[in-house]
This record gives sequence, C-alpha cells and structure tokens, in this order.
Amino acid sequence: MDNVICVIGIGEDGAGGLTTQSLRIIEECGVLCGGERQLSFFPRFTGKTITLQGGLERFAERLDQVHREHKTVVLASGDPLFFGIAGYLVRRFGPQQVEVIPHYSSVQLAFARLGDSWQDAELISLHGRPVQGLAQRIDGRAKVALLTDEVNTPARIAAYLLDFGMKEYEAFVCEHLGGPDERCSFWELEDMFRHEFAALNVVILRRKPGSGGRRRRGFAYPDEAFAQRKPEKGLITKREVRALVLSELNLAENAVVWDVGSGSGAVAAECARIARLGKVYAVEKEAVNLPNMEANRREFRADYTIVHSRAPEGLEQLPDPDAVFIGGSGGELADIIAHAAERLRPGGVIVISAITIETLHGSMTALAAAGLKTEVTQLQASRGRPILGMTRFEGLNPVFVVSAAKPE
Repeated sequence: MDNVICVIGIGEDGAGGLTTQSLRIIEECGVLCGGERQLSFFPRFTGKTITLQGGLERFAERLDQVHREHKTVVLASGDPLFFGIAGYLVRRFGPQQVEVIPHYSSVQLAFARLGDSWQDAELISLHGRPVQGLAQRIDGRAKVALLTDEVNTPARIAAYLLDFGMKEYEAFVCEHLGGPDERCSFWELEDMFRHEFAALNVVILRRKPGSGGRRRRGFAYPDEAFAQRKPEKGLITKREVRALVLSELNLAENAVVWDVGSGSGAVAAECARIARLGKVYAVEKEAVNLPNMEANRREFRADYTIVHSRAPEGLEQLPDPDAVFIGGSGGELADIIAHAAERLRPGGVIVISAITIETLHGSMTALAAAGLKTEVTQLQASRGRPILGMTRFEGLNPVFVVSAAKPE
C-alpha cells in the first residue's frame, strides 16, 4: 500500500527549529529527500537519501517509485506551500497522498524582523523568474516582499527600480534568516545597487512616509501625459478611442498582448498596467518613434517589450497572443490580420482602429477571411474648448473601432 508523502518545512536553523513531532517523523522514515542544504542538517540519518536536482518532474518520478514501499519525507525551505514544492507534489500525487507540515516562511520571518504587518503586502517571487514586468506589479503598493535568486539579486532589483524612477521605496534586506549569520538592514536603492549581499536573502520594499508615489489610477490617460512625436502629434491613439479599445480588448491580468503599429506606445503602456502579470509587446517600424515609446514605458511604469520591426515580420518571435491591437499597418493590414488570427489563442480578440473607410473595409474583409465575426463602432467625439469666457466644442476625426473574437 502506498505511503503518504510527508513534506516538512525547515528553516535556516536546521533540525533545532523543528518540533518533536517533525523530528520523530524524520527519524522513522525510510527515505529522506531534499536539497543538499536541507539534507546536510541530518548527517546521522541512516536511511536512503534523494537529493532534489534535475527538475521537479524528474524528482517526482523518483519519488513515485520509492514512496510506495517506504515512509518518505521531503524537506523544503520554510512553508512548502509558499512558492514551494508542496503545491506541485499535491497536484502530482493528489491531496490524499501528501501531508504538509509547514515551518515559518522566509517572508513571515522577514516581516517579524521588520516589525510590520504583512497581510496587506504584495508577495512576489523572482526566484527563477524574470524581473521584467515588476514595475507595473508593484507601482503604488505600500509594501512588497520579493523572493530573490542568484540573478535577481538585491543590487539587480535596485537597478531595475531606479530605471523606472521608483525612488519612493526603501528596502529592508534580510540575509540568512533564522540562521547564525542572520543580518537585516535598511537600504536606499542607490546604496543597495552598489552592495553585494549573501545569496540567501529576502527583500522587502516599503514606501517612504509622505512619498505617495506616482500611482496612476484608472485608464485612458490624457493624450498630453504621453511623450509623442513633435511637432507632429498624430501618432497616438486618442484618449476617447483608447477607452473603447481597452474595453474591447477585455484583458486578463496575465494576458499576452500585441500592440502592432504602436507609434507612441500609449496603448501598450495602458495594456501593461491592466495586464500586470502578463506580457505586452509594442511593435513599431519607425525608429524615430522608439525614444518616445521608451520614455512612456518608464514614465508610466509599464514594462512592455519594444519590438522594432515592420509587421508582420517580427511577429513570429512573439508568444501567441490573447489580444491584438492594430493601430497602424504600414500597408500590410491583410497579412497582419491573417497572421494574428492564426496565432490568436482561443477566446482571444483582435481590435483595430481605422480612420479611413479603406482601412475599415480592409479590416472587415481580412477578419471575415480569417473566419472571425466582426463588430464595428464609429466613434466621433468632441472636446470642449474655451472661447471668450464660454465653451465651444471641437470635433475630433471620426474613428472606426473594429473588433473580432476567436471562438473558445
């Protein structure tokens, strides 16, 4: 009969930090699994040991073989269900086959050292994950806890935040939490950028009192807030159109978005702030627009990827999208739509803004050829302008917004 796999959380203080119950389970088990550091805490263990290496799937296959015949314990750092291995094992073997005995998590201990509550903190793991996209995830948040790794070090995180002008945060870095070499200290980002820390660390970012940050609420920000080509200011999707486009895109937090013919990057910036856990790609063929796109990326703390390419070239390298906005096509509208429709994930949408009837017709024709049902809205807005102490309305150019969804 299969034995239940027991996953036991362990801290930097090793066996001395475990309860008598956990120690008894380890002493009685036939197989002890874990990373090299966790296994080193039990040099006198006489049973079989398995080192966690070669990836989770390979480890799970070995675990599947041994736990049927032997009582098996898996050692994991801190709380194994907090960005840990236990969640994977429960999904792999089922909740009835896995028992979890948690230790305190590194984040829990870090906030204890800081002397601050953490139920309202944003918790983010950068362990084995890219730092890209962190800006929009944490912008405006009062407390953020970051789990680091050998690439995303405190110095690397500081450099990233400084690049986006996020100086309203101070950092609290905890090294070797719970162990004899524990060290916790406050840092300004400029100083943290130049310092080398121990590999085992947790970073807490806390907004400085009175800083307020630069949190932008809502969406469809004023046109004037974006850097754009001067004296020509035509390469931006106007605020009123952006509001409708963003509604039609209907982005999930983890959406993959293509903004084709990005121009100033205004739509890309707004999409990145909505799809804060996803990825946004701003595709633009004109090199003269790239500095404005970069400026808006930093100003709006919207970490989208700029792709300098003439679509549909360059789209092949991008991941399949959940949503595509086409604001400019450079004469390649039909090919762009055909490529986007083929790559679009089920349930995804394509939204196109057209200022000419020719582009409207081309959009409707290409979307129909791709087998997508279309909806179109003509948007004609006017903005109030002062005149002799009164207000007149100045009409904007009419815009057609075409949208189509791919069946689930």
